Amino acid sequence: MLRLSELVSNQFVEKGQAKTDASGKFVLKGTSALPGIYQLKVDDANQVLLLLDNKTHIELSGDAKSLPATYSVKGSKDTEVLRKLTQVMEGSKTELQALGQRYNAAGQAGKAEEMQAVEKQYYSIQARNNARLKSLIRSNATSVVSGFAVGAFLSPEEDFQFVDSVASVQRKANPNSPFTKELTARLEPMRTTATGAMAPEINLAKPEGGTMALSSLRGKYVLLDFWASWCGPCRQENPNVVRAYNQFKDKGFTIYSVSLDQDKGKWQKAIAADNLTWHHVSDLAGWNSAGGAAYGVKSIPQSYLIDPQGRIIAKNLRGEALSAKLEEVLGKKLMK
Repeated sequence: MLRLSELVSNQFVEKGQAKTDASGKFVLKGTSALPGIYQLKVDDANQVLLLLDNKTHIELSGDAKSLPATYSVKGSKDTEVLRKLTQVMEGSKTELQALGQRYNAAGQAGKAEEMQAVEKQYYSIQARNNARLKSLIRSNATSVVSGFAVGAFLSPEEDFQFVDSVASVQRKANPNSPFTKELTARLEPMRTTATGAMAPEINLAKPEGGTMALSSLRGKYVLLDFWASWCGPCRQENPNVVRAYNQFKDKGFTIYSVSLDQDKGKWQKAIAADNLTWHHVSDLAGWNSAGGAAYGVKSIPQSYLIDPQGRIIAKNLRGEALSAKLEEVLGKKLMK
């Protein structure tokens, strides 16, 4: 049984079903007020995305047992673009999953060097995928698919300027598309924390008592780091942050960590266990943290590199990328 579902508010809602005939053919008919993203599903392992509207008749063919890898589309340029975009993501899915397993195994075995090597490989593949996705999106900037893809396949938080430029094109080309409206609404609060913006103030309690404002560190490069003791990826990233801190702490760099913990004891224990010897604050409000709200934090780890004047110059630098950026900016500072 084939099932066709429409993407509505980030959820797929079933719209129709069809059985194949003896030759494997099927027909599905329906109407849609606007072009939309649909999922054609054979089973959990075999599903593809389509761009459907009232004007287009499309023909899809492929092997039902391995549909994502074998399907082709006739009659819809937008769906062909969508196929290429999803193939970029699917093409490295197995490789990325394997690297994730290797990283976790190395972490459990305490093999820091292997973790770094795997992490470098992982981010290299992600960077390659993002470059391919951006190229496809640029080439099809006015397609409604691009409005969907930048929100679904890229990170507006990490690549605000590119995503915002696509949203601007979409507002002119597809103003009534739900993807244009959702993307615009999602981007609006990010403008206050976009690269180049002044870092919003945070002033929260320190573990030892009293409060500390982010702005009190003006004059230094500051890594604003959102994390929590219960966050596995945060704890895995901490050794990289410690290395960067130890390398640059005497060259005009420091760290201001905002914890999304709720238990003060667990927060303090994690600080000591991971040897995080820099500035720490928290209101112990979890996801309701005032600091997190100021930056629209929806996931962690999340970080911002802030220059001595208080301006955001980079986001979410992980692994060797953080040290490389600090080498770049502090090297320039020391040469002046």
